[in-house]
Amino acid sequence: MTPIEISLMLGVAAGVANLFGASIVSARAWSRPFLTYFIAVGSGFMLATAMTEMIPESLRLAPAEGPVLILAGYLIVHLFEHVWPGHFHFGEETHPEEFLDSRVAYTALGGLLVHTFLGGVAIASGFMISKLLGMLIFGASLLHNIPEGFTISSVMVTAGKSRRKGMGSAAALGLSRIAGILSMGLAHGWVALGLSLSAGATLYVAASDLIPEVNKERGVKIALAVGAGVGMVVLLKTFV
Repeated sequence: MTPIEISLMLGVAAGVANLFGASIVSARAWSRPFLTYFIAVGSGFMLATAMTEMIPESLRLAPAEGPVLILAGYLIVHLFEHVWPGHFHFGEETHPEEFLDSRVAYTALGGLLVHTFLGGVAIASGFMISKLLGMLIFGASLLHNIPEGFTISSVMVTAGKSRRKGMGSAAALGLSRIAGILSMGLAHGWVALGLSLSAGATLYVAASDLIPEVNKERGVKIALAVGAGVGMVVLLKTFV
């Protein structure tokens, strides 16, 4: 199988994880600590993948442009998540007054669509370089896809939209990721650009979205959960 074919197959799996996360909103009331531990492992995995694999590889492929492109990827996600929506974070939304205006909810969806598009670019770019990098990036994506689907579905429901709209929004995230993968299939020569931008985006989601959510939970166990995510990357790099 080609790198793009592998990426598309795994991109579909990531989309299923988005839908599963969205379905959680309808299934039952999950405790915040449970979700936080899940996010903690994902944040550690994403942070380690960005810092030890994606960023070094980006700098190797584009020594001059890499740092600027990484910063650009970081700021792109910041722009869409925080300048446009005005209020957004991972996890279940519990501030309905912030999302009574449905336009704000759709803007939050727009921010996540940009993120998932870059996630698709990251997966495809990784597999174009090596199977290990591709699998690490996919693993980082998969670990936060369930909270991601949970987030957008709860945002839509809080904004007064139907649960079907919430599921549809989660499906849109999966399609956006596929679009990112296909875009790299059409632009083989831009792998350094794609990897650098997505490295910055991955760093942003890990350090600015997920870690702050994790920090709301106190205790050594939550810190160990983040460490477990980092340890998973180390083990994969050691044995794969």
